[in-house]
Amino acid sequence: MEAWRNFKTGEWCRTVNVRDFISKNYTPYEGDAAFLCEPTERTKRVNEIVKKLLIEENAKGGVLDVDTDHVSSLLAYKPGYVSDEDIIVGLQTDAPLKRAVNPFAGFRNAKQACEAYGYKISQKVEDEFQYRTTHNDGVFRVYTETMRKARHVGILTGLPDAYGRGRIIGDYRRIALYGMNFLIEQKKADKKELGERDMTEENIHLIEDVAKQLEFMKQLITMAEQYGCDITRPAENAKEAVQWLYFGYLGAIKEQNGAANSIGRISTFLDIYFERDMAEGTLTEEEAQELIDDLVIKLRLVRHLRTPDYNDLFAGDPVWVTASEGGMNLDGRTLVTKNCFRMLQTLYNLGSSAEPNITVLWSEQLPEGFKKFCAQVSIDTDSIQYENDDVMRKMYGDDYSIACCVSAMQTGKQMQYFGARCNLAKVLLMALNGGKDEIYGEQIAPEGKVFDDDKPLDYYEVIEVYKKYCAWMAKLYVNTMNVIHYMHDKYAYERLMMSLHDTEVERLMAFGISGFSVLADSLSAIKYAKVTPIKDERGIIVDYKTEGDFPKYGNDDDRVDEIAEWIVENFYSELCKTKAYRNAKHTLSILTITSNVMYGRKTGSTPDGRRAGQPFAPGANPMHGRDCEGALASLNSVAKLNYGCCQDGISNTFSITPDALGHDQSNRVENLVNVLDGYFVQDAHHLNVNVLNREKLIAAMNDPTLYPSLTIRVSGYAVNFNKLTREKQEEVIARTFHVKM
Repeated sequence: MEAWRNFKTGEWCRTVNVRDFISKNYTPYEGDAAFLCEPTERTKRVNEIVKKLLIEENAKGGVLDVDTDHVSSLLAYKPGYVSDEDIIVGLQTDAPLKRAVNPFAGFRNAKQACEAYGYKISQKVEDEFQYRTTHNDGVFRVYTETMRKARHVGILTGLPDAYGRGRIIGDYRRIALYGMNFLIEQKKADKKELGERDMTEENIHLIEDVAKQLEFMKQLITMAEQYGCDITRPAENAKEAVQWLYFGYLGAIKEQNGAANSIGRISTFLDIYFERDMAEGTLTEEEAQELIDDLVIKLRLVRHLRTPDYNDLFAGDPVWVTASEGGMNLDGRTLVTKNCFRMLQTLYNLGSSAEPNITVLWSEQLPEGFKKFCAQVSIDTDSIQYENDDVMRKMYGDDYSIACCVSAMQTGKQMQYFGARCNLAKVLLMALNGGKDEIYGEQIAPEGKVFDDDKPLDYYEVIEVYKKYCAWMAKLYVNTMNVIHYMHDKYAYERLMMSLHDTEVERLMAFGISGFSVLADSLSAIKYAKVTPIKDERGIIVDYKTEGDFPKYGNDDDRVDEIAEWIVENFYSELCKTKAYRNAKHTLSILTITSNVMYGRKTGSTPDGRRAGQPFAPGANPMHGRDCEGALASLNSVAKLNYGCCQDGISNTFSITPDALGHDQSNRVENLVNVLDGYFVQDAHHLNVNVLNREKLIAAMNDPTLYPSLTIRVSGYAVNFNKLTREKQEEVIARTFHVKM
């Protein structure tokens, strides 16, 4: 076959096995960044068009335009282009930054999003959805009163019950390697085999899933034809490989506006085509970089229409087009290729940016040249994050991707049911108040003893009561998630994304924790200090008198760090006691995005001294300013958390001043590499890196024109600082900026 010329054959030739293709054909690169090219004049021209559009978008309040006449789907729009110089073609709608209406997850949500920006859904779309059940409709038909209450008071928050769940990564590489005709025939064969089994409920469900997938696989072919491309066949060169893969991703985000539609692990796969074309003399290094630059321009233009409430949870208009770079092969070779460098180079060629959410899969064994380039890019742009490949590779093999912020899954073989977060700090307050919410006064959980306000809390008594309510909370959480994902599969199924998975996929159900460090410090205060509850006129505990000092999480102090470890392990074990929908495997994250501000707003005063309404720390971070023993002590505390019961991710956002990292660029690069190696060798999972001064953020907040493209890492993703609300900017500025190692 012409498309597979000069490729080494293997199992991948007979069945869908992208991992086998990569392992047999890629070229590891162990050099430095000297080969990289600056942007071409064409790239500069196209990027200038995009920059002007972004300025217009910001001037219009963050939304440039909305198509209110069509419901988003693969074939809803005419072809769209940035300019007539596009190399990689395709937009979500017929014009760049024009947003689409996607009401399948919730019609009211889509309508409110339009109205928030001065638009009105057309009568045509209203009529189309008059008799259609959305995911949101189905969920609220089944929600119990307790589920509704827990959602209302903010114990369970950010649930994907009114928006697309996201966090599903199609294996878009399959389109480039095999072409759609081959993939369709494979799905038809799977459907036939399923039809020969007993018609159990799960088998019927799966057969219908495959039928839906086949419908959208055919639509993807038609969508590509509108751009003059024939994706029925495999890609025959590097440009086609990039374009075919991008068409798969584009079709996915036209169909679904999920919370995070990541693109996966694509650089090393594409590098195989680049290396072959270069060997044949049909591609230069400058042209190779131009292809990656143009792909990234398209990824930076991805937009979804969101409500203000959604933006309160996930600030900065993120879409999490997460691209995973680097890592190691199971056979000991690095998976770093020149394309991994090229992807990072886009942050120089196109300017720093929050998207795509570039994630480096760090290993102690990565080539030094790549390690140093990553550190340099972090210092210069604050735009990339790191995850521990040495830990994840043991569990997922060497062909996994990162979804959303920090969540690993085997590409094309696992999918995820995303589930937002449980506010464990509120669970503690609820336990102390006999099952009542400390703000609303409502009875949420089963009624229990309200602790006295005339004597200090006893740690061991508090722990026993907390464990009881934590078990109740975990069961409610799993059952709420089961309702949500049953209805999402029924009314807003990701047909195209799931068509690019194995038919019999392993399912993960991703739960989350917020208020983690608040809870750890609160329990530490109860154990090591003297904490006396204070009640209001309702008889509800609303405040605490805390006397004496206590160890605080984030200072490498085992007294409190062991409490933090127990919190995670206990909650995970309780979650696993309730069966998940479609036999999904329970996973857990400590990750808050920027919603740590909103979670804090919904939580009363806590025994650690945090006042009612004050923000939580993000993710697994220590509370702001409490990690006072230096950067390494803070990292050591987080590194103690057990990834084995937190396989959905342990997010840690680390900010350090340039002078603390070193006195010049070379010294800073070397020190950051050493920090990353030292952190991850302890089996730590994730690290966002910001190298900047608090004063720069204050200046940017007060005058956005000073740093219009300032990008920072928050909790699991990057964001343009100027897109954050003032409240969230102030919270970021209040975080710990380490001034000593």
